[in-house]
Amino acid sequence: MECNCLEGKPDLSKDELLHEIMSLAFSVNDLALYLDTHPCDRKALALHNEYSMKMQNLTDEYQENYGPLTNIDSNSNEWNWINNPWPWERGAY
Repeated sequence: MECNCLEGKPDLSKDELLHEIMSLAFSVNDLALYLDTHPCDRKALALHNEYSMKMQNLTDEYQENYGPLTNIDSNSNEWNWINNPWPWERGAY
């Protein structure tokens, strides 16, 4: 698997950042499934850990700039989770 991570590039748009988070989430989940049946594959484990860290960093960046991605990510005194557009209001990806 090859990660096309945009981490570290300046001026990522909201959509680019979200797309990269979703791509990394897919890779992390896919590697986790593979590791369930191949737990001794060190290369796969290293990729899983690398992509997990990149995904967490980009998720933190997204949430700092644009708000929570999920309702469990909202940790403020306000319920601002509903202030973002709903998936059907975002348009085509």
